[in-house]
Amino acid sequence: MEGPTGLNSLRALHQDLVALEDGQLRNIDRLCDQLKQHVEALKKLLDRPPKSDASRKKLDSGTIPIDESEYAVNKEFQESAIQLADALDLDEIQSAKLLLNVQNDADLLSRSPTVSAVIAFHEERQYLLESLRMLLKNAENPDSDEPLRDEHLQVVAGILEVKNGPARNGSLYTRKCLKAMADIENWIQALAERYQGTLALGQPVTPEFDEVISFQQLSLGQQHESLGAIVTYLIKGSYTSIDDFLKLLDHLPGIDRWNHVTKHYVPAIAAFTSQYGSPDGGGSLREARTLHKKIVDSRDSTPWALRNLQAATTSWWLAEYSGWYIDPRVGSPLQGVDLGAEARGRSDAFRQALQDGAFHCILSLCSQVSQDDQYNPARNGLTEYLLRDSLHLPAATVGGNAHFRDILLEQMESFANAFITNMPDSLRQLQSSEDDQRKKILGGAQPASRSTLYDQDLHLERFLVIVAYAFDKRPDAAETFWADPESNLYGFLQWASRRQSTPRVGAFCELLRSISQGEECATAAHHFLLDESNGTSARIRRSSSLNWSQMFSELDLYMTKIRDSSTSNTRPATRFGSKANTGDINEPESALMLECYLRLIAHICRESSVARSWLWTHETFKILDVMFALAGASIPPQLQARALAVVSAMLTKKTLERSSIVWAGMDQWASNPSPTLLAVARPGKPMTPTACMEEVTFNIFSQTFDQANEFMTLLQALVSPSVDEIGLYDALPFPEQLGATYRMSGIEPYIDFAMGKIFSPKTPIADDPLQSRMLTNTVLDFAASCLATFNENLVILANRSNVAVDTAIETSSLAAYARLHPFSRVMEWMFNDGVLTVLFGASRLDVNEVAGASPTSPTVLSVLRAIEIMNYIMDLQSTYFEIVRPLIKLQATGHQQPVINPTLASFEDSVATNLDLIVSLSLYSGVGNQDLAISSLRLLEKLASSKRLNSYPALTSRQYPSGNRLIGILQQHDDLERVRTAFILAMQYDDRELELGPGAPGWTIKSVVLDFLDHCLSLLPDRPNLAHAILGFACSGTTISIEPDSAFARRASLFHSIVQFVAEYPDGLDDTLQLWASSLRQKAMRILSALQQSPLTFALTMAELQAADFLFAMFLRQMVITPDTNLDGLTVRDVFFIQTDSALVLEEYLDQRCRLVEYAGSELRLVAAEGTPTLKARILSTLFGSTTMLDGSQLANVPIFDLLDFLTLDFPVSSPPSSLVFFSTVDFSAALEEGDDLSSQGAQLQLVEQLLALRLNELRRSGQLEDGHEQEKAILNAEDLLIFFKTQKNLRAVENVKIRLLKAWSNLLTLAIGHCDLDQSGRAGLVLQALQTATPKLERYAAQSSPEALILAKLVQALLFQVDFKSTAMNHSKGADIADDRLFHVFRTSLRAISVPEGDPNLREVLYSICFRYLTGVAQPAKSTTPRQRSIMQTLKASGKKVIDIICDDAYGGSGTCRASAVLFFDALAAAAASEKSNYMIDSLSRTNFIVVLVEAIREIPNELRESNPADTSLMLTYYESKLTLLLTLSQTRHGATQVISAGLFQMVRESRLFSVDPDIGISIDNPDALAKYYTLLLSIVRVIAAVTTSRGPQNSQTLELAKTFLAENRPLVVAIFKRQARIGAGAADDERTAIDVDDMVDLLLLLMTMTGFIDFEDQRDAKKPRRMAFS
Repeated sequence: MEGPTGLNSLRALHQDLVALEDGQLRNIDRLCDQLKQHVEALKKLLDRPPKSDASRKKLDSGTIPIDESEYAVNKEFQESAIQLADALDLDEIQSAKLLLNVQNDADLLSRSPTVSAVIAFHEERQYLLESLRMLLKNAENPDSDEPLRDEHLQVVAGILEVKNGPARNGSLYTRKCLKAMADIENWIQALAERYQGTLALGQPVTPEFDEVISFQQLSLGQQHESLGAIVTYLIKGSYTSIDDFLKLLDHLPGIDRWNHVTKHYVPAIAAFTSQYGSPDGGGSLREARTLHKKIVDSRDSTPWALRNLQAATTSWWLAEYSGWYIDPRVGSPLQGVDLGAEARGRSDAFRQALQDGAFHCILSLCSQVSQDDQYNPARNGLTEYLLRDSLHLPAATVGGNAHFRDILLEQMESFANAFITNMPDSLRQLQSSEDDQRKKILGGAQPASRSTLYDQDLHLERFLVIVAYAFDKRPDAAETFWADPESNLYGFLQWASRRQSTPRVGAFCELLRSISQGEECATAAHHFLLDESNGTSARIRRSSSLNWSQMFSELDLYMTKIRDSSTSNTRPATRFGSKANTGDINEPESALMLECYLRLIAHICRESSVARSWLWTHETFKILDVMFALAGASIPPQLQARALAVVSAMLTKKTLERSSIVWAGMDQWASNPSPTLLAVARPGKPMTPTACMEEVTFNIFSQTFDQANEFMTLLQALVSPSVDEIGLYDALPFPEQLGATYRMSGIEPYIDFAMGKIFSPKTPIADDPLQSRMLTNTVLDFAASCLATFNENLVILANRSNVAVDTAIETSSLAAYARLHPFSRVMEWMFNDGVLTVLFGASRLDVNEVAGASPTSPTVLSVLRAIEIMNYIMDLQSTYFEIVRPLIKLQATGHQQPVINPTLASFEDSVATNLDLIVSLSLYSGVGNQDLAISSLRLLEKLASSKRLNSYPALTSRQYPSGNRLIGILQQHDDLERVRTAFILAMQYDDRELELGPGAPGWTIKSVVLDFLDHCLSLLPDRPNLAHAILGFACSGTTISIEPDSAFARRASLFHSIVQFVAEYPDGLDDTLQLWASSLRQKAMRILSALQQSPLTFALTMAELQAADFLFAMFLRQMVITPDTNLDGLTVRDVFFIQTDSALVLEEYLDQRCRLVEYAGSELRLVAAEGTPTLKARILSTLFGSTTMLDGSQLANVPIFDLLDFLTLDFPVSSPPSSLVFFSTVDFSAALEEGDDLSSQGAQLQLVEQLLALRLNELRRSGQLEDGHEQEKAILNAEDLLIFFKTQKNLRAVENVKIRLLKAWSNLLTLAIGHCDLDQSGRAGLVLQALQTATPKLERYAAQSSPEALILAKLVQALLFQVDFKSTAMNHSKGADIADDRLFHVFRTSLRAISVPEGDPNLREVLYSICFRYLTGVAQPAKSTTPRQRSIMQTLKASGKKVIDIICDDAYGGSGTCRASAVLFFDALAAAAASEKSNYMIDSLSRTNFIVVLVEAIREIPNELRESNPADTSLMLTYYESKLTLLLTLSQTRHGATQVISAGLFQMVRESRLFSVDPDIGISIDNPDALAKYYTLLLSIVRVIAAVTTSRGPQNSQTLELAKTFLAENRPLVVAIFKRQARIGAGAADDERTAIDVDDMVDLLLLLMTMTGFIDFEDQRDAKKPRRMAFS
């Protein structure tokens, strides 16, 4: 419904313009198209149709026209639209349209539609104005790209209608802007009156009403600010006329107060004065003289309500206007004019403007718009001093956007240039008059005091500070001072540096500091100060230029006076107070001047490496000694602080050597406080121990914010890593013996001072909230450096590797490192109750305050640093509690004061009592600050996955209705929906974010959000946790559900956002798979996979994914990966592919596919179980290459058969470095990831890198690398090893995911074929296609003995068992021959794979099963031998004897079921050979003596069964059955029977005694069906005997005799079997229950009796026996 120029479109245009300004815009053409599209909207500016009766009537009718459509609206909607129209003075139909547009946003943001509409209305206006502002700025920027600038100029001409229309149209547009500014002022006033009226009437102020009023006031102020900048750019672009300036001049007198919108006119006023007052502007001299008269004369004729603004305007005008008279032209209107009189008039007007507060106003305005979030006490003090005799602008004028600050300061820069260039006489007069005044004051009879000096004019000093503000933090502008030594600006700098009064020195220092930003400008300032460094005395500094020598002399003089007055008992001076014990300070401003000196020195040291090196090596001025002396002297606290700031600046880009020098100096200073400080700290009390002296220093520096903050800044600089640190962090950040002469070595006292007295003092040091947060942030910076520079890996490597860590590290020993490193004491303090209270307090600020603060403000930085500290604690607490703390206890000397709370076993224990932290962390993720969001989410991830915090407390359901305390705390604060909304918004993206890739802030936020969710779900998958709640599920106890009418039920939850994200987010750009894109999709896919695989969320997740058609959307996105696919810039053919992140792209893409295939299998099983044939058919269609859309259309997708593409990818893999002379003895097992082994070498690269660095250190210390060539060789070895480990890690990752994907693919393919509703022919076709896909891969990987081969073999096995060999499709169809060939190819491939040397027995077992299935399937019942069977035997013979030998080995000595599989394969081969009438198998088995082995195995059956594990009995019986089956097959041929008999069949049966046991008991088998198993075993043996007998024939008397003897020897068992078959005897009654069937055995025994004539033999034998004379 939203038009092409609506809110979203304007937001997109604004994003592109911001990206262009930041140099990150990738699509210029899109920006140009959008600008052209919005020309009409920009023409209208802020015009809006007002309320009208006609629209009101249409709305009341219940049907309204919007965008050529009719909408029926109810009464509630009509009332909302009218309410909105009244609030915005907007047409009712437009209000209704606005309400309709924001319905979705209102639901998402949990706001009413009216509030959302108000917000959207103002956002649209703001985006429009900001877009116009940036467009005008880019069009006027001479440094921008020329073609793009021309395009912007064309668009501007179209907006202003000056391209084809009159030039005055630009002027009309400017007036339109000025009118809009006036309208906004009236609107803001009306809102304030409305709010006050509500209060006055006693009506309740609802939160919604308060939010709407506050938001509108803020937004209108921002719109007014943008309009002020737009007008300024229109003026600078020469689109205005002099009449516009006159209009503005007529408007300004009516402004009666300074507020947050008044200042927005200032850039336009200054720009107008430059445009129409300067000879370089767009006006004529005649026009300028007209304006001059109006501006100057208006002081008396038309005085403004804001006289200081009028004075400032006059000064801006005179600075520009005076340029006309520098070099008057012949023929100009100045002919015949008394130029001298006019010059005097301008001079008088300028002086009058100064007296009216011109510079006061400008300085106050500059100071307030320049106020950043940092505290600059010296500059603030100087500014306060210079504004002491004037009214400050109200606090409402403070702040503003950075672009407004820039444009205002640009105008102040222009004013400074104009004043310096056009009014040099006025500058000199100011200097002269002020110097005269000062001489009179200082030369008076009474000493100069603060009150008398207040009578002095300081306009020149104010101007210097104004210039300082104008150029501050604008290095490009500051370069104009240094670019040309002949320029007016450089000349002014030289002039201003001479003959300076005390306050002017301070102002000049601030100016010099402002124009020395960056290395180049700071070095130029350093050289400027060197120009006259000729040893001048501080006594004569008034007549010389400011330089290094003067500053050094001044500081020396000051120190001399301090030492001379050390016996004085007077108290130190305040900042601007009278003299105290600091000696005869010449003037009351001397302390301020010295403070500015120190501030300038610190700044130049920090910015310029040249100046810093010069000061470090200065021969006479020992800067560290002087600064520590100042810090230890009894001087004003701010001077002590500035002295320490200089020391901190000297540590910029420090080396370990310089750091040690400063540590030694500071420790000496801290342990030897001056007598005056001792007197102040402990009056009348002797202090002898040095350690107590140290405490005195600490106490002094914990009294004021300045002292404490700078002291902590110095400590932080000292413990931060040095530039010569290689990343190992094996050295202590201080000299190991520091302080050892008077206490235990180390910096423990400094840490105790920082954490105990500064961070968690009993009495707050700073009352001001800004200072308090700055101090907190500084201490946390120090603590963070202490924690971050501790290398816990050193402890790990010392315990696991063979590198001598004690020798390799810089510290004397690992024990000393653990004990002395500041980490240990800081961590102890982190479990102190007082520190924890402050830490949690710093991390839990109001989210609205944090969201409204600048990213660099102390508010945000203190929160950010507190959260980072907590992250460090969570990461390092196990190392501290398990290793470091016990080690410290062992080495404890008793001097350390314990500060830890002993009841805290982990940081989670303290969080458990401060659960509000969870709320704050969750809300910080949506404040729009990237760094804060990332740190908050990472900490939240750690806490939310903690079992300690996720426990289910025995509390009432009213306290924690969800059962989970983390979810419950969010619900208690009613913040769960707000958190969900923040996460949903974080997952949104657009094309602009994609263009920026990983550089986009949104990308990083998404990555951390997904990491948080994935981590929580992976650690706690089966319990409701915070991730489930944020995803949108309703958590209650141990169950999860979906609440009716919730965002989840409306499919508007975070879960659904992630589903949409996975389905739509690209894998890369420009046909390239890119790491940044694939990693996000993989993380999101992991979340869905975790939800889908967890029993807790399986049903809900599957239902939602089905409803979203997730499977079909994902399969439509699948692509075939080829060796030429671009993977982050490389292909798998590239030599370095596996060493780079391109390998990770492949791994992540395959992981996504794996999870998709696993999900597809789950959905197919679910659909089949639920009996939904339509959906099942749709899924199967997609799997086989055609997706049916909801509208019935068909879209082609990659079929499942083509998704085996990853098995065709081969990439070059580097071998281990061949020459490892220096690292051959290093044990890298310590760097292997958990569960790894040395052969796989999946290493943690950080540990590998540090292990290599330690080894290099060890070699250096042992003297093995003294030769430069050897050292270079060792470094190259280390680099090669690191590359090798990374290669192995990447390779392992890719191989692992390939195996996972292959398993999932095989399962899905088997499922798909098994569930497809096709006839025999169709199913056979699918099976054959699958075999055609898988068999070549099996052949390849089996030859390599790769894990993939086993998976492929199992797939082929499953597919073969789905083949109906007897079906028409396989035998009598047109494709039967093709089918026969493919199946035979499977058999041949399997046979080849069996013969692979040293192959996997598990693989061979599956291959035996494949071959068995094929052989039994193709076996023909007919007597004739088919070509297919002849091919089988030919293939077997061609494979050689090796195959038979391998099968024999497995059949005899294989493990588990492999033996049985091998024997069954032999059986199938023997059957195939028999059908071909071939003796090849019998001869082969005889050759290997395997027939003898088979026969002899019968003898061992009873013994093996008795000795076996009961659990293995069934497996052993199966194995025996397979052997006997093979013997049976062999015995069915005459040749085979001969071999079996020759192997001693009857003898082995006799020796086994299987037929001699009690037939009613059987043999001893631990099995409930033991007797049935026994009879089954007997049956198998009898079959073999019968087969042998029949195969040898009735003519073979020897065989018949053996069989007859067998029957005779086992006559009792034979009789028992006959009785059992006849149901005679006790055991026969149990045959039904025991499932014993002896019919087959009876038949076989009768056959044997018949062939051998056993009955006749028995009769003859009985006849020969003598009869007993007795009754029977």
